[in-house]
Amino acid sequence: MDITIHQTFLPHTDPEASLAFYRDLLGFEVRLDVGYEGMRWLTVGPVGQPDTAVVLYPPTATPNITDEEKRVIAEMMAKGTFASINLATKDLDGTFEKLQAGDVDVVQEPTDQPYGVRDAALRDPAGNLIRLQQAG
Repeated sequence: MDITIHQTFLPHTDPEASLAFYRDLLGFEVRLDVGYEGMRWLTVGPVGQPDTAVVLYPPTATPNITDEEKRVIAEMMAKGTFASINLATKDLDGTFEKLQAGDVDVVQEPTDQPYGVRDAALRDPAGNLIRLQQAG
């Protein structure tokens, strides 16, 4: 089989803050910016990788979601436990330094993990956990 990762979905709570983070700090390009009934879906992705994208979506737009589920999702997002993504860079320390200068919510500075990966962790404006690994 020939299967690739095309899109992944992360919730967002503020489209402008998400754009500032993913476009301006991470350097992703904006592929789509779609509004509907006062909500916005943003599709962003790494430059030079047109077949890989992150769709930032309003979590309350999920069909048939109950008020209780919305409350739980909001609580989990606030704690950074609802969604996450792993990214990679050839220069973890340099990239981390640039991101830290951009006033990001740092969870973990670059660290050599016991399982063989060097990574750092931060949160996007919606609380999603972003793990940034040193590319091998």
